[in-house]
Amino acid sequence: MRTKQGKGEKEKGGALFSSICSGTIYGLQSHLIQVEVDVSRGLPCLVMVGSLGSEVRESQERVKVALKNSGMDIPPSHISVNLSPADIHKSGTGFDLAIALGILTATEILDAKVLADVFVIGELGLSGEIKGVKGVLPLVWEAFRQGKKQCLVPRDNYAEASVIEGIRVAGVGSIQEACDYLQLTEEEQIKEELKQRRQEAEAQREWKKRDHRQEEKALDFAEVHGQENLKRGALIAAAGFHHMLIVGPPGAGKTMIAKRIPSILPELSFEESMEVTSIYSIAGRLPKGQNLIKKRPFLNPHHSVTIHALAGGGRIPQPGLVSLAHRGVLFLDELPEFQRRTIDLLRQPLEDKEIHIARSTGAFTYPADFMLVGAMNPCPCGYYPDRNRCKCTPFERHLYRSRLSGPILDRMDLCLEAEKVEIGQLQKKKSGLSSAEMREMVNRARELQESRYKGTDIKFNSDLTMKDCEKYCCLGKQEQSYTERLSKKMQLSARGYHHLLKVARTIADLEGSEEIRLPHLAEAMSYRNMEPER
Repeated sequence: MRTKQGKGEKEKGGALFSSICSGTIYGLQSHLIQVEVDVSRGLPCLVMVGSLGSEVRESQERVKVALKNSGMDIPPSHISVNLSPADIHKSGTGFDLAIALGILTATEILDAKVLADVFVIGELGLSGEIKGVKGVLPLVWEAFRQGKKQCLVPRDNYAEASVIEGIRVAGVGSIQEACDYLQLTEEEQIKEELKQRRQEAEAQREWKKRDHRQEEKALDFAEVHGQENLKRGALIAAAGFHHMLIVGPPGAGKTMIAKRIPSILPELSFEESMEVTSIYSIAGRLPKGQNLIKKRPFLNPHHSVTIHALAGGGRIPQPGLVSLAHRGVLFLDELPEFQRRTIDLLRQPLEDKEIHIARSTGAFTYPADFMLVGAMNPCPCGYYPDRNRCKCTPFERHLYRSRLSGPILDRMDLCLEAEKVEIGQLQKKKSGLSSAEMREMVNRARELQESRYKGTDIKFNSDLTMKDCEKYCCLGKQEQSYTERLSKKMQLSARGYHHLLKVARTIADLEGSEEIRLPHLAEAMSYRNMEPER
């Protein structure tokens, strides 16, 4: 039996062999996988090896039926498929297209030369259609890093794949369409790719129009009447990416303030956008047709959320809520109603900006650099210290507050008290600063931070380590004496002291000051006045 001689294919003792590049996600790591297909004489069957998950094993039937229904007759033969390297666990449905093209290459229906330096990924339907898969963006990026020249992806994933510059990307909707594209000349392929890019550019323009319409309807701080102290705290938190806790009675506006924080946060940079989009792509949460997530995430889970949902779960853990909130806001409303174990799980990510998960299959590290915003009532009924309405005993109040551990409260940079809003304030037409005005103030403070931390890994003041505080949060003698006196009075921990300095640094940035003054320290100190029980 003769075969066309091409790269990645050879004939040896009546057997035909082909190798095609595909990929898999393990945790958050992208790995390129060689799909090796051997077709030889013997009992007709399809055998797959290479540390495969159940979804990958099921691809045997999907591939065979899809090829048959696409009108591609494969002669009866013994087909062996190896996914290499074998020591990496393979999961998901993204290998289907690579396996099908490998079989077509090994049986001489396709020339192997057309698949040289091509990365292939996609799930097959029984009709031969190619369906979208998870994790395309990070896999295409990894293929580009390893020198691949071209990518063949499902049409549903074309938007995210086309973000990567420097590598040719084509989206296909069926096996027949993939074969037709691969058999085009290079010039014809480039024309087809340019056509797809023009269509994608038009689609993204529609996305931008839709986003603009949503922005016009977005929540705005101008709608908040009263609660100027909460708006000030939200401004500081947004400017320095600080964690914030709001305590107050029902209906005081705690949730209203928290849900408007994303409207004043600085926009994601391209690098941050790539990080967030990659996480959402791997989790399968990327909206269909969207190429990059450009707005900071805002997640608001119910208090019944489980530990695994928050941290990430599964035999090979998928990103949890703390990772999906990366570079954005994680809002926990009615904070004491969450299980204490669930809240305490946040201790490590709040400090390290990442979360480590150990399973029998290995150890995984996920990014978790988010702003935590919590809201809670002062007591079970919610009306303390209003003795006319609050009927809670001191023990009940103590029990309620003790649901939050000291280490969690110590990690909160700002603790704010929401007071009851009087009806007269609600009837006033003027409501203070709008989100656009506050965002402008945040951006000015952010520009100062970018200039100060240029050439370092620091993005916000909240990222400062203890050593960084010594360099960037220098205090004069008067300020040092004031801070030492109040720290002793308030019994601040070492962590609490450094959080105080970071908040003061942000307040100074909002005022355009390079030096931290007494008023900045006094205001920062007022935000740490959170006693276990009043």
